[in-house]
Amino acid sequence: MRVCIVYDCLYPLTVGGAERWYRNLAERLAVEGHSVTYLTLRQWDRGEPPRIDGVDVVAVGPRMGLYTEGGRRRILPPLVFGLGVLVHLLRRGRRYDVVHTCSFPYFSLLAAGAVRPLIGFDLVVDWFEVWSGSYWRDYLGGPGGHVAALVQRACARVPQRALCFSELHAARLRAEGLRGPVRVLRGLYAEVLEPVEAREADPLVLFAGRLIPEKQATLGVAAIALAAARIDDLQGEFLGDGPERDALDGAIVAHGLSEVVQAPGFADAETVDREMRRALCMLVPSRREGYGMVVVEAAARATPSVVVAGEDNAATELIEEGINGTIAASADAEAIAEAIVRVHEAGIAMRRSTAEWFQANLEWLSIERSLQSVLEVYAEASARS
Repeated sequence: MRVCIVYDCLYPLTVGGAERWYRNLAERLAVEGHSVTYLTLRQWDRGEPPRIDGVDVVAVGPRMGLYTEGGRRRILPPLVFGLGVLVHLLRRGRRYDVVHTCSFPYFSLLAAGAVRPLIGFDLVVDWFEVWSGSYWRDYLGGPGGHVAALVQRACARVPQRALCFSELHAARLRAEGLRGPVRVLRGLYAEVLEPVEAREADPLVLFAGRLIPEKQATLGVAAIALAAARIDDLQGEFLGDGPERDALDGAIVAHGLSEVVQAPGFADAETVDREMRRALCMLVPSRREGYGMVVVEAAARATPSVVVAGEDNAATELIEEGINGTIAASADAEAIAEAIVRVHEAGIAMRRSTAEWFQANLEWLSIERSLQSVLEVYAEASARS
């Protein structure tokens, strides 16, 4: 089968959950013997394109900064990428049986949807997130948020085979007016680890992620300050970098935690693995998650997670209360601190149940299951054709 994958970023030139998903998908399809083209924006020096065995990587737009200084997505790159996808598919779309694109940043999906009736390829769309109207207004302001919400709705109504990674966003996608079924994929975990035996944790609350407003790292600092009054020798560590770095450093100083909380910045995979294994809990104070991969990564190391309830947070779907972590009832420091204390008081029993939860659910958490589901979707498209 001839497959065209469409995403404006490419792992590891850009790091993120979607980037890993499309890189793994491209490589798996190539191994299976399919012809694979990957459309993206150029993220490499001219004349030095990345090499992926069996995959033709095609830049349909120039190298561009994707984010503002505040961590928001810029508007111009999605427009340029959408135009590049449109031109490419008009010229070469008949080479493909399936075009598989991410819904975001939308204009590439609209481009593929516009060309599809002219050429006849099947369109598969991944919806990692479907943002609420209130979140759009918060993200872009009133007028901009309203326009973006309308664009999102238009994308949902393009004829497509839709894939989601949580029940939250699958329900929202149906509410946006999607015609046809939505298949929910649960597995994005691609690591290969030996079964982990639970061990006593160090008194460490760990955060790992990009420092952007949605991740609410400063709220995590406030929660650690409260929890430290109830847990002897409690420490905090924030791994990652981003536009909220100065705010995080300021929060650590403001709460008098300079000797308690460390924020060393970006960390390599070996460091993250080591710290996850010894941490009391993985702290995920984010108010918006399309999946919550870090919860699964922590559970693979017998480390429970603390996740915050919220209308845009699908990571709560990965928590079995009291088994592999706990959910803070609200996004305030006291509720999160109370959740940290619950994990501490549960002790080794919760670490054992976290390890058991991961092993019991590994089959559906594994990316292999999701990749197999994608191949089934492609086969359905082929049969229809």
